[in-house]
Amino acid sequence: MNKPLVAALASLAITGIGAAPAVAVPQTAKAAAVTVNFAGTVSLSNCSGSVIRFPNSADSDPALVLTNGHCLETGFPGPGEVITGQSSSRTFGLLNSSGSKVATLRANQVVYSTMTDTDITIYRTTTTYAAIKNSYGISPLTVSASHPVAGTAIKVVSGYWKTIYSCNIDGFVYRLKEGDWTWKDSVRYTSACNTIGGTSGSPVIDTTTGQVVAVNNTGNEDGERCTVDNPCEVDQNGNVTVRQGINYAEETYIIPACFTTGNVLNLSASGCTLPKP
Repeated sequence: MNKPLVAALASLAITGIGAAPAVAVPQTAKAAAVTVNFAGTVSLSNCSGSVIRFPNSADSDPALVLTNGHCLETGFPGPGEVITGQSSSRTFGLLNSSGSKVATLRANQVVYSTMTDTDITIYRTTTTYAAIKNSYGISPLTVSASHPVAGTAIKVVSGYWKTIYSCNIDGFVYRLKEGDWTWKDSVRYTSACNTIGGTSGSPVIDTTTGQVVAVNNTGNEDGERCTVDNPCEVDQNGNVTVRQGINYAEETYIIPACFTTGNVLNLSASGCTLPKP
């Protein structure tokens, strides 16, 4: 998992050389790239994240923050474990477009967290999208409800490191296995996104739509096979592929269907496929 290099989490830290080189974003007559910056991203004590909304969220709804399941402050959820409605007072540094911290947001609940099938934690904050916009001029990032497309130009925006990685979606992994955890239909980056420890939870943004299509979470550091910090790809026939130095993210298009009016989690909602407790 992409964790920062701090003592309490060093055993699960991914190290790296540094920021990826910039990659030119193709321009076409059909769609021009949008400007992607740090506005709406957050820094956590040990990870990155972003303030998110869904296509049907209202400005008056409580603002949500998305990061990884393995960034949960109470520890990694175990295989098969799903956490909902857990009290939290975690704080997040809200960043503006240039990456400067302009506010501290506070959670009052872990709405949802798991490392089963995916690797996400969603926090509910004590404020609303409208209040954030009125006070700081910052809008949330919208989570796309559509499956991402291979070849798409993306940016991985780390609030922890205040670094933006640019690359493309190389493809999708049927099963990505790391230690005791298995994730489904993961995003594999092209090599330019050489994300490092502390980038966990960074939003993966489609540069054409400006929407979040995945959340950054891991990479194979040492070339080992299916171990912690060394995820392996498993295809539908059980064949295993190891790609040292390649990094991955978990898709987010499945999340919006699980939230109803008022940004309320409803795992029984039609079309919701997130794992249930």
